[in-house]
Amino acid sequence: MRHIFIRALIVGCCVGVANPASAYREYFTPEQKAQLDKIQTVLVEAIALTDKGSVDSGPLAEVATRRLGELGYTVVQDASKPHDVVFRVKCEQRKTWEGTASAGGDNDLPDAPSRLWKGPACQLTYVLGGMKIKWQKEVRTEFDDAAAAAQAAQAPDAGAYAIAKLKEGFDRYDFPILLAAEWGQPERLLKLLDRPDTSHARKVRIISLLGEMQADEALPKLKQTLQDRDLAQQSLVAIGNLGKDGIPLLVEIMNTSPQPEVQAAAAKGLGQLGGIHGDASVVPPLLAKLNDPKTDWTVLTEVAWALGKIPDKRSIQPLYDLDKKLQAIRDPDNMVLKKLKEAVFWAIKQCDTWDQYS
Repeated sequence: MRHIFIRALIVGCCVGVANPASAYREYFTPEQKAQLDKIQTVLVEAIALTDKGSVDSGPLAEVATRRLGELGYTVVQDASKPHDVVFRVKCEQRKTWEGTASAGGDNDLPDAPSRLWKGPACQLTYVLGGMKIKWQKEVRTEFDDAAAAAQAAQAPDAGAYAIAKLKEGFDRYDFPILLAAEWGQPERLLKLLDRPDTSHARKVRIISLLGEMQADEALPKLKQTLQDRDLAQQSLVAIGNLGKDGIPLLVEIMNTSPQPEVQAAAAKGLGQLGGIHGDASVVPPLLAKLNDPKTDWTVLTEVAWALGKIPDKRSIQPLYDLDKKLQAIRDPDNMVLKKLKEAVFWAIKQCDTWDQYS
């Protein structure tokens, strides 16, 4: 059995740079991706620094241990045990250091928001195979002046107060699911999504991450979550980022759901899938919805945006016909109508221009 090892450090550690969620694994080599997929043993290095020096980082390590355990990572405290990855937590009363790039320059621009913040902060990073990875998250307190905040709370020590508040924020921050997504382990997210004690807000975040990961294996579970009205829209957006197998399902939902907002989300998903895969098979069902006089304006708006993402000469005349009808309606205060007109205009521009040069 592999384990997670927790070690509390009193010395500084290196940090990396934040990387956009949409490119969560693009910078890895195939060998590194294989390493990430197999991560089970996690070494956590935690440090806590105040203006007076280092303080006990054990509570931070305890949070990391407990929270990582929620996703099935096992925890031990034996330094002789091997580990697959190092997860680092550095919390400071006054954030003073972001780190430097391999070339020696600052990772952050001098006027970047993360550089300007000098209040209490925890920086979360990880190391794979001895290499700093371009992934960084940050947890901050609501206040930037620990001394003033401690005085207002009648706390005797500003540093201890700041670290305690950072611990609370770290405990609330859902770093475990972000790491599971970063490491390309959708099976852990799917198990958590299926647990009855997982909160609605957390389910929404998990579904969003599964879509960003383009985790095709999540499609069966996402189909199930469509039965939950509160999760249906988010699930449809996620399905719109997956493989072409989701197209028939999205077409069916767009045509049969009694809820306009769900129909709109399905149309949006069809546009995403059609655009990603260059699949014009989504155009006929979208045009049928466009020509249906019973289609809600909010749905028509997403249908128009979707057609613009898959330029096709078959869409040009129907879009022009709809545009003519809409221009005859004078209601400047109707924001739904305004958004629909904008979507149709944009779609016409995309399809007509494409037809001219194709």
